[in-house]
Amino acid sequence: MAATVKSVPYFYTRIEASPGQAYRLLAQLAQEDINLLAFSAVPFGPNFIELTIFPELESNLMQAARRLNWELSEAQHAFLVQGDDKLGALAGVHEKLFAADVDIYASTGVTDGQGHYGYVIYVKNQDVEKAAKALEADLS
Repeated sequence: MAATVKSVPYFYTRIEASPGQAYRLLAQLAQEDINLLAFSAVPFGPNFIELTIFPELESNLMQAARRLNWELSEAQHAFLVQGDDKLGALAGVHEKLFAADVDIYASTGVTDGQGHYGYVIYVKNQDVEKAAKALEADLS
């Protein structure tokens, strides 16, 4: 299987760093039928956690956020790459972006242990179109 690349919107929010906060947010997302393509949580200062949410359907997340009175960032854009895991798979992705003079802002990759990988690539807003062209990704 060739790798698939999608431009995906994401949103972030910051919550108090206390036990169970991320669980409660994830449980609320599930209760609202919000399917996630990816999710991350990282410390933000001494008292907060920054949650990055990649919804399958942006409109569903926005409706839920309004209903639940959540403060979300404006939509940001990243690329989700999924494919068969092989030695050098991520290097190949980076090579395409390097050749297109796109600087990767941040990235996270993971394998499923069964021969496939997922890779989230964050690029700066001014590089989104260049990155999409280099990765042959649809921006719709």
